[in-house]
Amino acid sequence: MSGARRDRPSERREGPVRVVVVGGGVGGLTTAALLARGGAHVTLLERHDQVGGRTGTWHSDGFRFDTGPSWWFMPEVVEHAFALLGRRLADHVDLQRLDPAYRLFPEPGSGVDPFDVVADPAVNAATFDRLEPGAGAAIGRYVADAGEAYRTALDHFLYTTFERPDRAVSRDVLRRSGTLAGLLTRTLADHVAQTVEHPVLRQVLGYHAVFLGSSPYRVPALYSLMSHLDLGDGVHYPRGGMYTLVEALEKAAVEEGVVVRTGADVVAVEVEDAPRTRRHPRRRGVARGVRLADGTVVPADVVVSGADRHHTETALLDPAHADLPADVWDRRGPGISALLVMAGVRGELPELAHHSLFFTQDWPGNFDAILGAGRATPPDGLRVPDAASAYVSRTTATDPTAAPPGHENLFVLVPFPADPSIGTRPGELDAHADRYLDQVGAWAGVPGLRERVVVRRVVGPADFARDLSAWRGTALGMEHTLRQSAMFRPGVASHRVPNLLHVGGGTVPGVGLPMVLIGAELVAKRLLGETSSRPLPAPLRPGYLASALPRGLWSDVVAGRA
Repeated sequence: MSGARRDRPSERREGPVRVVVVGGGVGGLTTAALLARGGAHVTLLERHDQVGGRTGTWHSDGFRFDTGPSWWFMPEVVEHAFALLGRRLADHVDLQRLDPAYRLFPEPGSGVDPFDVVADPAVNAATFDRLEPGAGAAIGRYVADAGEAYRTALDHFLYTTFERPDRAVSRDVLRRSGTLAGLLTRTLADHVAQTVEHPVLRQVLGYHAVFLGSSPYRVPALYSLMSHLDLGDGVHYPRGGMYTLVEALEKAAVEEGVVVRTGADVVAVEVEDAPRTRRHPRRRGVARGVRLADGTVVPADVVVSGADRHHTETALLDPAHADLPADVWDRRGPGISALLVMAGVRGELPELAHHSLFFTQDWPGNFDAILGAGRATPPDGLRVPDAASAYVSRTTATDPTAAPPGHENLFVLVPFPADPSIGTRPGELDAHADRYLDQVGAWAGVPGLRERVVVRRVVGPADFARDLSAWRGTALGMEHTLRQSAMFRPGVASHRVPNLLHVGGGTVPGVGLPMVLIGAELVAKRLLGETSSRPLPAPLRPGYLASALPRGLWSDVVAGRA
């Protein structure tokens, strides 16, 4: 719990502004690097022995696995984040476009054989037409509209803190207001249903909702924009694995002057009581640093939490200083968790592409099982499906160095209920893993797949809760329903502790690697007092925070008002 101290008079601070960043995930690393470049003295505290957070890596007996994100989307967002730091992404990460982008395995008995989505739109259109006459052209129009929605989101909604929502409204947004209203008031599933009728094609256009921690029956149709990413821009992979991004960000942070401390477990944000002011009408305190598990206090003028948002609000802060105390979370939806199976397999697996998607016929029933009917279904209202839609990554299809010669690596992700009790009983997760490995083998035509596994690791909701302090053991973070997206999502800045900021999947713009990279930039914008909806110009000059506007948090800190 947080400490409380008596008020102190405001005084203009001397020396560099001290920033403590809690958590060394992608959001925390990027935030630390940006703020150090801006002129802050930044210390990043990570409780594990290596940075990365959800974007982890695991090595065993010559196998290498990405333990979290494995799809590389929105490359221009990643490039921009590096450009802000005066760096070129291409100097650090070797991206390759995948062709096929992914392989689809409809459930046996559906009447549809497995097929590939490839880099050539004409080939995809012909594939879609074979399933439903005219679907190729219909999906082509859908992807073109998705591209417009993507540009609108990128230009007006993703790079804003929503401190001034009116600044996201431009002539272009007003021109598209009718279309945007429709995209925000109906679900992705409803939107897709107006495009194609074949159930498998609807799955092709709706599966992205899982990347948002939700289902196509719950996320707004605006997220159709994600079809622009795979069917338009294509799917990429960084040679050496997704962790190369983490390594590049850590290197950039250290070069910018960040002090990275691993094995540093933060147990509280130290908050000093402070009265409300006209500038901060909801303020109840000022963050003065963080306390570690060993009792050490690391002082700070600004604290940025990259920890799970629920954990920050309910464990690192006193209820009096939390914007979202424990009872608020009962009305929110955690989204999906996941069962992860990392399997090193003897022999080749040409039946599987780099990315493979397995779709059950009863898709609505599958999502109801893991998410429930309500927006905040408690764990006892959820269940593990017998046959499940699943995602399988075989990175050795592109990068043979991820496994010893004569072997392949598989990463199996099965969307699961957000129930942290799953995995606490002996043998429970392994039994589920066995069943899903058998399912993958049967659907993909790989006999004896499970018997060929020579290295294996299984992760479930209980592991996410223990290792990442994840709310209800969720795998991604708060799901993106309309009530939990854009300006309705918890914001970057705390209202009750104004010099406490947040980054990661629990704040705007949301979950996923590109989103948390943007979120790091939003922290910088909040410090600067920049309320525009456009990205910051790149590169940022060293010491750029000194030019913060008077309304910016940086100006408050320097003047001793925070």
